[in-house]
Order: sequence, then structure tokens, then C-alpha cells
Amino acid sequence: RKLRMSQLKRNSRILDWFVDILASLLQAVGVWCFIEPCKIAPGGASGMALLINHVTGLPVGTLTLVINIPLIASFLLLDRKMTLRTVRTLVIMTVCLDWVVAPILPQYVGDRLISSAFGGILAGAGVALIFTRGSTTGGGDIMGKLLQKQFPWMRTGYAIMLVDFVIIGISIPVFGGLEDALYGIISMVCSTQTIDAILYGMNKGTMVLVASKHNRQIAGDIMSQLGRGTTFFKSVGGFSQKESETLMCVVDRKQFYEVKGIIDRWDRNAFVVVSEAKEIYGEGFLDDPRSAAEMEKAAG
Repeated sequence: RKLRMSQLKRNSRILDWFVDILASLLQAVGVWCFIEPCKIAPGGASGMALLINHVTGLPVGTLTLVINIPLIASFLLLDRKMTLRTVRTLVIMTVCLDWVVAPILPQYVGDRLISSAFGGILAGAGVALIFTRGSTTGGGDIMGKLLQKQFPWMRTGYAIMLVDFVIIGISIPVFGGLEDALYGIISMVCSTQTIDAILYGMNKGTMVLVASKHNRQIAGDIMSQLGRGTTFFKSVGGFSQKESETLMCVVDRKQFYEVKGIIDRWDRNAFVVVSEAKEIYGEGFLDDPRSAAEMEKAAG
């Protein structure tokens, strides 16, 4: 068992390095080939580095690393293990951007909308891959967490977004126009959506909760007509104090209107709650990845 755990730990470290290199290359291509020639700052430490690069001409990768040095020192107060991983990631990103991508690949100088969108998508894909290995790219992530520590009521996502908007605001006088900031926002949105798509998967579904006197019949039709499982929860009405059953089912997004039709057919007065399921594992959906994750965690 110890040999098995040692092998898993070694494989996990190799995978960490591989993902860091691949993600750094993706982000470097996005920043150098698309975002830098577009003259925008999409937030984070890389956005601040692009602003300084525009004024001084210093390498973007090196500037990103230098900007993150005081932030990394502060991040030690939050999570030392993640800080060490972040340092490794930042060094790899700097090498990939300044010594691999910038000297070799050309820059896209066409339409600014295409440039900002593709730059955001590539950079977002790189950031998401880095997140999957328990690391960060520093910058806005660290500043957001430090800001949240000072103001605990503030959500992490809002804190990071606030930092990004401040950097985008600074880009207006540096690059010389409001249009540059608007393109920066487009790039930031594309990056955020790409991160969500990779982290939460493309296997999104719809979860439906139903409170009806005909839950049994509704569940029977869902299982027989759509081939989806259903679950009943014991529930108590807050006002009536009567015990009842709440029906839950999870279906593909394209199947929701069929579920809605089944519910309406049995009970048009049913109480229905519909929400998005970010990612679904189990029978009929993706294979369950938890066993592999648990083994890797045990090895780490």
C-alpha cells in the first residue's frame, strides 16, 4: 500500500508540472498574441503588468512575477501550501511568456473584438487548468482573498471582480480611452466564462423540485418516458405543518420542457422550483471521479 501511495504521489507531482507548463503556455499565448497588441488590461496582475509594459517596455512576464512578490508574502498568512504552488506556477508562467512565446510567436493585429475575446478565452483556459491542480496565478486571486480577509462579509468572487475593475479603470488614462476599458471588460468576461466552463464542466443539467399531490404519478412518467431517476424527500409545510413528499429529479437541459409538460398534465397547480445543476455525476451522467480524487488526496 505504501508503494502504491508513493507512486500516486509521484504521478500527482508530474501531473502538476505538466498542467502548469500547458496552462502557462495557453495563458502566455492569450496575453502575448492577443491581449498585449490589443492594448487592454483585463484585470489581475497580468493586466497591471500590461499597463506598466505600455509605459516602460519591460517584459510582461517578469513584471507579473515582480508584482506578485509582495502579494505572495501576504498570501503566506492565508495558505502556505497554495503559496508554494503559486510561486512555482508564476515562475513557469514567466519563463513561458518572456522566453518561449514572446520570442517565437507573432502577435495578432486584426479586429480588437476578436483579439480581446480570444485572448480572454485562452488566458481563462490556462487559469482554470491551474486551479484544477490546487494552485493560483496570483494577482487578482490573492488581492481578492486579502480584501475578503479585511471585509469578511464580501464574497470572494465580488472581491476579485472589484480588484479587476479597479485595474481596468486605471487602464483608461494609461491607454488613453474608454473604449480600451470596454474591450478589457469583454476580455475579462470571456476569461471568466471559460474558467467556469472548465471548472464546472460542460455537463450542466436542470434540477427540478416538485410539491404536488400527484408526485408519485409525475415521478412514474418521468422515469418511464425520459428514463431519469427520481427521489422523494419527506417535508413539512411551514404554514400548514402538514407532512408531505417533495419530488426531486435531475435531467438534461433539453429534457426540461418534457418534465414541465408531465407536471402540467398531472397538476397545473403544483409548486415547482427549477435550478441549474453545474455538474452531475452518477448513473446516466458522467462517471463519478471522486474515487480517483480521494486516492490522489490520500497520496498527497
